[in-house]
Amino acid sequence: MESEQVESARLVIDESWDGQAVDERVVVDVTIGEALTVAFEAPYFGDPPPPGPAGVTPGLWDYEVVELFVAGPGERYLEVELGPHGHSLVLQLDGVRRVVGTSAADRYRAQIEGGVWRGEAVVDAGLLPPRPWRVNAYAIHGVGAGRVYRAAFAVPGARPDFHRLDCFAPWSVVQSGG
Repeated sequence: MESEQVESARLVIDESWDGQAVDERVVVDVTIGEALTVAFEAPYFGDPPPPGPAGVTPGLWDYEVVELFVAGPGERYLEVELGPHGHSLVLQLDGVRRVVGTSAADRYRAQIEGGVWRGEAVVDAGLLPPRPWRVNAYAIHGVGAGRVYRAAFAVPGARPDFHRLDCFAPWSVVQSGG
């Protein structure tokens, strides 16, 4: 039986959404094989958690969150959102902001230790768009006027728009072997 090829990548979120250097650093490790695994470490800011129990959480982007986007040809892409309190949201999109599927991560665990939170999520690799892939990762925190948006690859413009697929990096640029 032929073994599944495993590929991995590391994205570092260390700039504001529009490309300004920041002191915060979030490291997102992505592994794609039989499943998509997203593991990360991020500063924890103690924002209020979403209401309701952990699990699939619509509107999770309005809370403290780390996000991974994986785009394929055209405008098909997957958005994985993960919060420090065990909330998750996985969106399949076909067209910018046009959601065609919603779920939670198959498995997700998050742990807060002082000023740091770590998470690891497993998502069905069958949800990924076809190759070639392009990726970006984001971290969001803060409340109201204090809301802060961070990106691995800048999405310049008048306001943060993480659905700017033209600003994603090719998978081959971030890939670290497998």
